[in-house]
Amino acid sequence: MLEKLRERLQAHAPPPLRVDLPQAAVLIPVVARPDPTLLFTRRAAHLSTHSGQVAFPGGKREEQDANLLATALRESEEEIALPPTRVEVLGRLSDVLSLHGIKVTPYVGVIPPDLPLSPDPGELDAIFEVPVADFLADRRTHTDVIRVDGRDYYVPSYRHDGHVIWGLSSMMLVELLAEGFGMPITLFQRPSGELRFHPERRTTPS
Repeated sequence: MLEKLRERLQAHAPPPLRVDLPQAAVLIPVVARPDPTLLFTRRAAHLSTHSGQVAFPGGKREEQDANLLATALRESEEEIALPPTRVEVLGRLSDVLSLHGIKVTPYVGVIPPDLPLSPDPGELDAIFEVPVADFLADRRTHTDVIRVDGRDYYVPSYRHDGHVIWGLSSMMLVELLAEGFGMPITLFQRPSGELRFHPERRTTPS
């Protein structure tokens, strides 16, 4: 599974989104277990924004970052004590725009299992893994319909051991499943099952 993932992502080169917005980057860690998993974090409950939300490790670009990949690796080390030398970077996914007007660039990397990772208590209160097979089986609880500038995006929502994976992280996940694992999934086709509609959003701040 991981060898095919390497091949697919090395051939996947999405064009950068050319918008003048603050930049951020995240790392999507694929844990190289016999049955591979994806690693997620949960934002600490005491934070004033995004508290309790599930996300991939990452954050805003800083002046000392040579590029956005450096941002993703630096933030992953700061947030979960993941050494950059233990990450095999496979490729980049499409830029996505957050509700707060930040352009986020996701990178996918393979990491060894059972590293001594620990969440930064100032930002996170949990690190957890979900088997890739669970997502490939499309075990979504429902689909969030998010309208952005008049276009509907069908974003799956997943639940794992009490954690809810949805929103921006789930949008990145859909591209990873489609491009990296060959799953027939898309944000642009109405799926079967329960739909939950959200207020229309803009791609840039009002």
